Amino acid sequence: MNTGKGNLYLIPTTLGDNNPLEVLPATVQYTIEKLNIFIVENEKTARRFIKKITPSKPQPSLTLFTLNKHTEITDIPGFLNPCLKGDDVGLLSEAGCPGVADPGAEIVKIAHEKDIKVIPLVGPSSILLALMSSGMNGQRFAFNGYLPIDKGERKNELRRLERLSFEQDQSQIFIETPYRNNKMLEDITSVLGASTNVCVACDITLSTEFIKTKTVNAWKKNMVDLHKRPTIFIIHKS
Repeated sequence: MNTGKGNLYLIPTTLGDNNPLEVLPATVQYTIEKLNIFIVENEKTARRFIKKITPSKPQPSLTLFTLNKHTEITDIPGFLNPCLKGDDVGLLSEAGCPGVADPGAEIVKIAHEKDIKVIPLVGPSSILLALMSSGMNGQRFAFNGYLPIDKGERKNELRRLERLSFEQDQSQIFIETPYRNNKMLEDITSVLGASTNVCVACDITLSTEFIKTKTVNAWKKNMVDLHKRPTIFIIHKS
């Protein structure tokens, strides 16, 4: 049924500085070519990505709404006003898929409330790509986002996730700020049981991609430098 409203396209981006068409289907390029209104996390990087995937698109024609931690919550619903007037809008993630560990989820929620059609496009999700390549349970898993910053709380949370993994046969996925990745791996190997499996997946889809699943005991003997490299951690205790 034609509601007269525009659509909200959920547009994935690359997971790093590589050629977009190496990891994104042509439908993403086609969609960006036809859109002029975007909701983005960072205007500078969004413009760079749009220029990279559609070089001929005139930048002055773009209207960009910025959605990040500095955005006033009262401003967010207005970003979808163009849809209410019949124009299509694209929601761009800073990396990977919009709405997944991403502030765009709030926009998608509002779109449903306003009866705006939401159209997700195919693209890389570091969470799912890491799980796919981990060899762990892809039937039962949970994404836990960031763990606590406080060292004691973080170690307690790691123990809790390990226990939950064992009790429910569930892979536990989490992330860390890239400059704290090495410390996270140190905490994992110091807290978890020797036989617990740990997958470290970093720089996914990039030329420097590294994905390994080993026991805690094996990681202790062969650590890897993850400093400032986007990384997904997965643990599973059998």
